[in-house]
Amino acid sequence: MSSEKYNLMQKKLDAVNQKLSKPFTLIEKIIYSHLHENQEVKDFKSNQDYILLEPDRLAMQDATGQMALLQFMNTGREKVALPASVHCDHLITAREGADSDLQKAQEENKPVYDFLRSASQKYGIDYWRPGSGIIHQIILENYAQPGGLMLGTDSHTPNCGGMGMMGVGVGGADAVDIMVDLPWELQMPKIFGVKLTGELNDWTAPKDVILYILDILGAKGATNAVLEYFGPGTETLSATGKATITNMGAETGATTSVFPFDKNIYEFLQLTNREEIAEAAAQHSEVLKADSDVYEAPHQFYDKVIEINLSEVEPYINGPFTPDAAFKVSDFDKVEEKTEAPAELSVGLVGSCTNSSYEDLKKVSQLLEIAKEKGLELESDFLVNPGSEWVREICEEEGVFDIIRDMGGTIFANACGPCIGQWDRNNDNPDMKNTILTSFNRNFKKRNDGNPYTYAFLASPEMVTAQSLAGRIDFNPDKDKLPNKNGDFVVLEYPESPEWEQIKPSPKIDDNSEVIREHKTETEINIDDESDRVEMLDPFEEWKGEDLENLQLLIKTKGKCTTDHISQAGEWLYYRGNLDKISDNLLLGANNAFYESDGYTKNELTDEYEKVPKVARDYKEIGVNSFIVAEDNYGEGSSREHAAMEPRYMGVRAVIAKSFARIHETNLKKQGVLALTFKNNDDYDKFREDDTIDIKGLADFAPGEDLKVIIDHAEGGSEEIKVEHTYSEMQIEWFKEGSAINWINKNR
Repeated sequence: MSSEKYNLMQKKLDAVNQKLSKPFTLIEKIIYSHLHENQEVKDFKSNQDYILLEPDRLAMQDATGQMALLQFMNTGREKVALPASVHCDHLITAREGADSDLQKAQEENKPVYDFLRSASQKYGIDYWRPGSGIIHQIILENYAQPGGLMLGTDSHTPNCGGMGMMGVGVGGADAVDIMVDLPWELQMPKIFGVKLTGELNDWTAPKDVILYILDILGAKGATNAVLEYFGPGTETLSATGKATITNMGAETGATTSVFPFDKNIYEFLQLTNREEIAEAAAQHSEVLKADSDVYEAPHQFYDKVIEINLSEVEPYINGPFTPDAAFKVSDFDKVEEKTEAPAELSVGLVGSCTNSSYEDLKKVSQLLEIAKEKGLELESDFLVNPGSEWVREICEEEGVFDIIRDMGGTIFANACGPCIGQWDRNNDNPDMKNTILTSFNRNFKKRNDGNPYTYAFLASPEMVTAQSLAGRIDFNPDKDKLPNKNGDFVVLEYPESPEWEQIKPSPKIDDNSEVIREHKTETEINIDDESDRVEMLDPFEEWKGEDLENLQLLIKTKGKCTTDHISQAGEWLYYRGNLDKISDNLLLGANNAFYESDGYTKNELTDEYEKVPKVARDYKEIGVNSFIVAEDNYGEGSSREHAAMEPRYMGVRAVIAKSFARIHETNLKKQGVLALTFKNNDDYDKFREDDTIDIKGLADFAPGEDLKVIIDHAEGGSEEIKVEHTYSEMQIEWFKEGSAINWINKNR
């Protein structure tokens, strides 16, 4: 944002303030200054009012971006309506090392890369080549701007909140809205203020702050809320440290997280060749933080206030299988008793969009250098994914990677790798319990290596390194000693913080960069007919104007059912551009309330238990539509809209859950699937394995009005329950047209 844009931001806020006359939080300033021209200005009520916004930018990664662009192609537009970028970071499998892995990825994924590059060129999108870096680190270094609003087809888009930007993860259909110059609709979130005081101690990193917040809020405690940080403690954290915290706010269910502008953000902007933005932000710093009245009486302006003294935060290790299972390292001496995971550490992994910055990797190398001097060795496999080509270049020039390699570590490509399941792991005993410790953001079962016996934990890069030197996750470097190769017990000291002024500035984006910026509307979209990787989309059928009747229960899921359970990543990333093929992974990870094996359900046509996608296809083939019943926070996790498109494609017309994760609920609505919640959560228990349902009241479908569900039991008898929804008038139109894309095409 230029100085002119900050002036416009201030002008808009002055106009809003004249009408509302109230102090604003930082999030409110960003929201109100990005209201769409068709949006009436009023004092929006959280979790009630829907607001229309005009984002500044869009980012897509190569996995979710395929489906977003395929949907955009169906709108017939010639160019995207706002600055946008595609980042090839998800499809590179970690196998042997950076060079060979990147070469193999370019060969294996050529049809996908050719499609994405040609579509980017045709529609005016920045295309970041494979190996250029992880989407959110690239955004942090090139696009993130204080006070801006960005959407991304990845749930960790809030990473840019570390730079004072409001970033929100969305599905591809939401991305299409803003690519065709429609407003983006968001339900006004609650605003949680997180006051930080003090300063982090040795062995405590920014990662521990968000792991601690997960301990406080849990995996759904901030659903439909934002986390806004303030207080003197914010100024003690680097920009990349702040980004780590906002990145993982997604794990609390938060819509986004944001820090106020400060000198550390200013310095990072300068370091990354954005001096003009840095100076403009500094001149308008009052716009880039909450009003003073808010800070003086935060409990009056935030829906919830969490106060954290950074000096009292301890190192955490969270897991396994969920990011909110939090343990202080000082309390983790009985790991096997507390978690059933082996204390022995098989692999330590550093990287992901959460912790792959220069600061993170420099700390790792400093620790390894100290360890080497003390005669210590890595006792676990140690794998590293840098966040960007700039980070990689600096680390190579400074010898950071020499130290890691010398100690036996492996440097993989600038990509997500094992974080997203792209890890060709060499595990000699896959059926034996094993423990891995990562600096990633998620640790759902089977997420990293596809193995249900892998117990994954989350920690800071420093703690991953320390535990890898110990070979155990019950090692507390603050008090425990390690035996070196001479048999002496030594202390592992914490290293000094790296100094930013010693770092080579990032290269400016030009023709020699890792990004391709070309716009040629005559470009032909490259879809290889001989490949099964990318396939054009057919529109979903519109609503027939009648109540939905005789829907067959497809599956009643039990416990946590994330997007990883609904549409697995890993090897299935191969088919992210082919809806028919990828639908064969539908709910393969889901736990059936009536059956012991994940991914299986009863086929009413054969009376046999078969894989969920097989059963869904059988129902679809004879024209039987189906529904899903679920528990709390259904669809937790990533933004992948495949978890909504696959059920719709396979004939699922409704999901009835105790509650939804925000992004997934919107994705279901966008694809024409009814996202309904129990009015009484005990009604979940009423559903039996052979049930069918009728959904009544759709002719009068309206915001705030309950619908009626008639449950017909196969053995006889029926029950009636009420279900709620959060549909706006616009979202109801999506349902009626069959999908949001259908609505766009009808009204373009």
